Amino acid sequence: MNQPIAIDYTSALTQGGGIGRYTRELITALAAEDKQTPYRLFAAGQRRDKLAPSPGSNFDWRPARLGEKWFARLWHRAHIPVPIELWTGPISLLHAPDFTLPPTRQGTRTLLTVHDLSFIRAPETSTPALRAYLNAVVPRSVARADHIIAVSAATQQDLITLYGTPADKISILHNGVDSHFRRVDDQEALQAIRNRYKLGDAPYILAVGTIQPRKNYERLVEAFRCLERSDVRLVIAGGKGWLASPLYRCIEALHMQDRVKLIGFVDDGDLPALYSGARVFAFPSLYEGFGIPPLEAMACGVPVVTSNTSSLPEVVGDAALCIDPYNVDELAEALRTTLSDETIRQVLITKGYTRIRQFTWQATARQLRKLYAKLAADSV
Repeated sequence: MNQPIAIDYTSALTQGGGIGRYTRELITALAAEDKQTPYRLFAAGQRRDKLAPSPGSNFDWRPARLGEKWFARLWHRAHIPVPIELWTGPISLLHAPDFTLPPTRQGTRTLLTVHDLSFIRAPETSTPALRAYLNAVVPRSVARADHIIAVSAATQQDLITLYGTPADKISILHNGVDSHFRRVDDQEALQAIRNRYKLGDAPYILAVGTIQPRKNYERLVEAFRCLERSDVRLVIAGGKGWLASPLYRCIEALHMQDRVKLIGFVDDGDLPALYSGARVFAFPSLYEGFGIPPLEAMACGVPVVTSNTSSLPEVVGDAALCIDPYNVDELAEALRTTLSDETIRQVLITKGYTRIRQFTWQATARQLRKLYAKLAADSV
């Protein structure tokens, strides 16, 4: 493949978790797998002299001074077809990993990653403005793309059911778990994390993810309250997202300020020790296109409680306790079991270590290279 491939790397630079992490991990793995193909990384709102070194010698930054919001207005609201090649230069293929596809010149192949359709499946969990934008932009992008990456079979099925996307237009490429997620047993490292985030000495249940309604944190707090165990804390690690204020009101209304700790966004480097120090990992999300945190917790040897909805059973298999995320009593019972039943804890931990072997970024990057090659061959 001689013609350059462009990848929209903007989300990797502007988003700490979620799609930002997906893009960073995928491109890092791709750079390790492919040292020959010329890649161009488009970066909105950036200056070349302010960017870190590229992931590999065959990866070249293509920054644009115009910011991400301005490109959204230009391309997706005003529908002005200014092609991305004005910044990337001539390319054979564009990969857009964040739901929306910018205009391209005729002859450029296009690949779009769709992570989930939560704005349709769980509309109450996003703001009306965001929902309206995604409902307008995503179906257009899906229809126009030459090929779609779905991060799970559940997302693939949603694309088929909700948009009528042909099954042969979609490839499933699962997310991976970075190799730095592994069990931390060093007591000094574990204590350092407790000190850094002011967690105290109590056992804790951990939840990781942006504070937004889709993560179902209010029901998690209610279920935690049902445990009636004053010796355990609930720690929620995640930056503020949309509609975050109801969680704060819930904690205050239930008088749980002393038992629920919100520690904000946590750097990737701190997460393995934070996971490893937890007694249980809780991920009762209402809807996920994939759901990486349960796998990260498994890699760190922590039993997982998660939802029986969307992609999560596909991701965790039989290595977690899966519950109805709308049922507070069921969630509370699963937390109670994984806190205290040593037999079940050890079964889940052992199964978790086996499960994570199926999800590596290296394998995903190898699949991505084959997909790039196929799209390029189809264009000839």
